[in-house]
Amino acid sequence: MEPWPYRHLALRTPRLELRPDDDEGLLELVDVVLDGIHPPDEMPFGVEWTDAPRDRLGFNVVQYHWMVRSEQCPGRWAVNFLARLDGRVIGEQTLVGHDFAITGEVSTGSYLGRRHQGQGLGTEMRAAVLMFAFDHLNARTARSSAFVDNPASLGVSRKLGYRPDGTLVQVRRGARAEQTRLLLDRADFRRPDWDLAVTGVTDALWLLTG
Repeated sequence: MEPWPYRHLALRTPRLELRPDDDEGLLELVDVVLDGIHPPDEMPFGVEWTDAPRDRLGFNVVQYHWMVRSEQCPGRWAVNFLARLDGRVIGEQTLVGHDFAITGEVSTGSYLGRRHQGQGLGTEMRAAVLMFAFDHLNARTARSSAFVDNPASLGVSRKLGYRPDGTLVQVRRGARAEQTRLLLDRADFRRPDWDLAVTGVTDALWLLTG
C-alpha cells in the first residue's frame, strides 16, 4: 500500500495544477500569504488566521498543514490542494469530507494571492475540486459559505450553481458578522466548458470514500 495516499494525486485544469500540500510547496505558499491575500482592513475568513503577527504567520501556516495531514482518517479528511500556475504556488483550494461514506457531502474553502485575483482562477480552482468530488468520489452535495461582504467568493458560488441555504452569524474581529451558507446539489452543478484531468486517485480512494 502507498504510505501516503495523496502522494501522486493531481488535478489539472486548463491553467492550473492542484496537488495536496507538500513541504516544498508550503514554503511557496508562505510567500504567497506574506505577500498578501486580502486588504488589511478586511477579513474574509471565519478563522482570523491572517491576523497573526507577521513573524509567526509563516510558522503557523506550515504547522497547521502538518496538523491537518496528521489527522487524516477514513470518514474525516481534509485535502489542502496547492494551486500552481506555471509551476508556482499561487493559492490553496481545500476539499473536506466528514462522514463522507454516509453523507456523500463535501465542503470547500480557498484563497489566492492578491496578484492572481480577478482572473477567474478562483472559479477554476473550485470547479476542479467539485468535478473531482462529484465524478471521482461520487459526492451528492457540496457546501460553502462566505461573509456577506465578500462578493468575490459569493460570485464564484453563483457561477457554479450553489443556492443560498440560510445564514450563519459569528464574531469577527470583535464585531457581529453574517455569513451566507451555500449548498450545491450534484445535478445543479454548472460545469465549465473544459475537462478535468485526474491522476493518482486510486491510492487515495480507501481514505476518501471509506
